[in-house]
Amino acid sequence: MTEIIDSLADLSGRYDALFCDVWGCYHDGVAPLPGAVAALRAFRAGGGAVVLLTNAPRPPESVRLQLEAMRAPEDSWDVIASSGGAARDALRRGEWGARLHHLGVWEKDAAVFEGVAAERVRLEDAESLVVTGLRDDRTETPEDYDDLLTEAALRRLPMLCANPDLVVDVGGRRAWCAGALAALYREKGGAVTEYGKPHPQIYDHARQVLTEAAGRVIPDERILCVGDGIRTDVAGAAGEGLDCLFIAAGLAAEEVLGPDGAPERGRLDRFLGEAKAAPRYAMGLLR
Repeated sequence: MTEIIDSLADLSGRYDALFCDVWGCYHDGVAPLPGAVAALRAFRAGGGAVVLLTNAPRPPESVRLQLEAMRAPEDSWDVIASSGGAARDALRRGEWGARLHHLGVWEKDAAVFEGVAAERVRLEDAESLVVTGLRDDRTETPEDYDDLLTEAALRRLPMLCANPDLVVDVGGRRAWCAGALAALYREKGGAVTEYGKPHPQIYDHARQVLTEAAGRVIPDERILCVGDGIRTDVAGAAGEGLDCLFIAAGLAAEEVLGPDGAPERGRLDRFLGEAKAAPRYAMGLLR
C-alpha cells in the first residue's frame, strides 16, 4: 500500500538523490512553489543531489533560463535533465532526417534545433514530424490538428514527440501538450517516438547527468522519483524499478485530495487502483 507522508523530511536518510519533476511539483507554470523550494534545499543541505527531470520540450539551458525568469533559487537543485535535450541529441545525430516539419511555438522551442543540420520544411516536403507542442495552447485543442495529422499519417511520417505530457497546469489554466498530439497521431496509425518520461532514454540520461553532478554512481535503490503525473512520473519510475513519491496536489488534486490538502486514503487508493499504479509514497504539495 502506498504510504502517505507529510513532508520530504519524513524520508530523511533513505535516499541520496531525487529525480524531481518540475511543472506541478517545483513550480506551477508561473512561480516556484515555496514548499518545494524549501524541501529541495533541505535535501541538498543533508548531502542529497537533486536532478530536475522535466518533459519540457526544450534543452536544459532553456529550462534554466525559464527558471531564472521565475526567480527560482539555483541552490534548490544540482542539474537539469529534459526531454527537449534528449530530443535535440537525436536530431543532431541525424536520426530524423534532413527535412523536418515542426509543430510548436518556434520562438519558445527553437533551442531544440540548435546545432541540428536539418531544414524546417512544409509538411508535404518533410521526412519526419517534430512536435514540441501546439502552436497556441491558449486557444487550440488537439482536434484542431486533426486534418494535419491525418495527412501526415497518410504520408507515413514518423513523429518525434519532445514532450510526452498530455496536459499541464499554467497557474489556474490547463493547457494541452505535445503528448496529446502524439496520442491522436497514434490513433490514426502514425508512428511516434517520445523522448521524455515514462520512456527509458530520459532516465538513462538523468542517471548520466546525476553521476556527473554527484561525482559518483548512485545506485537505483538510493534514487527517489518525485512527480505528479501518473502516466509519466509514476509509470516511468515503475518501469525503471525506482521508488516514487506521488505529488497528489498536482494533476490529480481534484480526484485525490481531502479538505486539508493531503491525500485522502480512500480516494487515493481508488485513483491508484484505477490507474493500476503503486507509488511507494504519496503526499499533497511537495514540501
